[in-house]
Amino acid sequence: MMWQATVLTLYPELFPGPLGASILGRSAGEGLWGLDTVNIRDFSDNKYGSVDAPPAGGGAGLVMRADILAAAIDSVPRNDRPILCLSPRGKPFTQARARELSHGPGLIALCGRFEGVDERIFEARDVEEVSIGDFVLAGGEIAAMALIEACVRLIPGVLGSASSLGEESFEGGLLEYPQYARPREFEGRAIPDVLLSGDHQKIAEWRRKKAEEITRTRRPDLAERFSSDGPIRRGKNKEPKR
Repeated sequence: MMWQATVLTLYPELFPGPLGASILGRSAGEGLWGLDTVNIRDFSDNKYGSVDAPPAGGGAGLVMRADILAAAIDSVPRNDRPILCLSPRGKPFTQARARELSHGPGLIALCGRFEGVDERIFEARDVEEVSIGDFVLAGGEIAAMALIEACVRLIPGVLGSASSLGEESFEGGLLEYPQYARPREFEGRAIPDVLLSGDHQKIAEWRRKKAEEITRTRRPDLAERFSSDGPIRRGKNKEPKR
C-alpha cells in the first residue's frame, strides 16, 4: 500500500508547496507516496465558515473548536495512520520517529492555528502532539511539511542513493561529519589531506572523529546519550567563543 499523508488545514492552497518539488514531487508522481488535504472550514456549522471560539475562562485569541475538528478528522479514512497535531508543546520529533513513520502506512497531520485547539480533541480522537522545535509558528502547515518530508525521504526508492541515509546526522546518534567537494582549495582553505589520500580506513576514522567532536561541542545532549560504545567521552574541547 502506498504511503499516504493527509493534512487537515485551514489553508489547503499551501500544499504541496516544497513537497511537490525535486525528488519529493517526482517520487509522488511515480506512486511512491501520496498527499491530500482536507479543508477544516468545510466542516464549519455557520455561514461564515468560522471554526473557532473564544477560550473558556477568558483570555486572548481564539481556539479551534473540538466538534469541528472531530468532524474533519472523521471524514478521513484512518487506515491505521497516526494523527499528529503540530504543536510547540508536543513531544520533540526525531529522526527515529521519522524512520518509524516511514515504515508505516502514512500519517494524518492536524495543523492548528490561532491560540491552539480545544484540549478535548486529543483524547477524543487519539491525537498525538509533536513539535519540530522550541519555537512558535503562526500555524502548523510549515511544520507539517517538514515532518512529512522527513518521513518521505526515508521511503525506499525516493532518494537516488539509499546508502547516503546511513551517514546523515542523527543516524547512529551523531551529527554528520564535515563534507567537502571541488575545488581543492577555496579562499585559502584546503580540503583535509586525509580525504584525498585514498585510504578508506583512515577516511572513516577521520569522519567518525569529526562527527564525535561536532556532536560533543554542538549537541552535548546527544553526546551523552549516543555513541557506538556508550556515551561519548567528554574531551577538553569546549564550545568555541562566539
